[in-house]
Amino acid sequence: MNVQQLEETARALFAHDKGLLAMDESTGTCNKRFEKLGIPQTFEARRAYRELLVTSPGLSESIGGAILCDETIRQQKSDGTPFIKVLIEAGIVPGIKVDAGAKELAGHPSEKVTEGLDGLRDRLHEYFQMGARFAKWRAMIAIGDGLPSWGCIEANAHALARYAALCQQAGLVPVVEPEVIMDGGHTLQQCRVVTDEVLRTVFSELFAQRVALEGMILKPNMVLSGTACASQPTLDEVADATVNCFLRAVPAAVPAIAFLSGGQSAELASAHLNAMNMRFKSRLPWVLAFSFARAIQQPALEIWKGHEANILAAQQALVHRARCNQAARRGEYSAEMEKR
Repeated sequence: MNVQQLEETARALFAHDKGLLAMDESTGTCNKRFEKLGIPQTFEARRAYRELLVTSPGLSESIGGAILCDETIRQQKSDGTPFIKVLIEAGIVPGIKVDAGAKELAGHPSEKVTEGLDGLRDRLHEYFQMGARFAKWRAMIAIGDGLPSWGCIEANAHALARYAALCQQAGLVPVVEPEVIMDGGHTLQQCRVVTDEVLRTVFSELFAQRVALEGMILKPNMVLSGTACASQPTLDEVADATVNCFLRAVPAAVPAIAFLSGGQSAELASAHLNAMNMRFKSRLPWVLAFSFARAIQQPALEIWKGHEANILAAQQALVHRARCNQAARRGEYSAEMEKR
């Protein structure tokens, strides 16, 4: 394991206030989003949409890395150029989602554990040879009546740590994603308590598996009230709850925290990230960045709708959202930026 190389990759992903574009949706998830907009749910439509994303002019100015899925990393532009080559030539580091999805956790009704460790060593080696330099694994933790259980937290934390150790052995920076999901009526305080417990357990497991914290990225949820909660916090309340939680649970050796959007609107995700950096940036041991999927892609997808004539406008919307989040990293985002 070359820790220095892992550190250099981790730093490159977030240099110049950049962040990550998560375009690693599974085929099923991608098809569902297409169906809502009347886009054909075909291999070629998915390929065309991903070509739109990776060829967006100026994307590399605010995006340092792109997370792909297995289908995407093997796809090509219409002229035969592999997507992974397009990204590398643009200065965007290719990454790959390697988990096999969340499955029902035996003995724990309403809870899930992420699978995919079987055969992972060989898959990581293949992806490294293809040009990927970082990977991602997502764990889902739900809040509810009696949830999450300790067994669910522990099972997911252990899997995340095993995955991270295998990544580093293969030369890939692991993006560790323990997501406390927004669904439900839980309060901001309940989310903070659960997020704290999840993070502490994850880092305990990472230590046990001898993962080099300097060569990994944390991709967590923000501390938010549930979507069905009657009391929704202000931007500053979310910033305070999130950063104070992380200061107590995330070691300073971690180079970056790249938040997931978790179903927030594009504008709200940017505003929350901006508030954190405005209030805390000068006092933090790690950078606060973004690793958004829908919160960057959705406006572009709604413009494109499968029509070639809409590609340029869709690409402009994609790059605009990426730039808004780059501004949020600097604490310089404002609603005025949306009036483009």
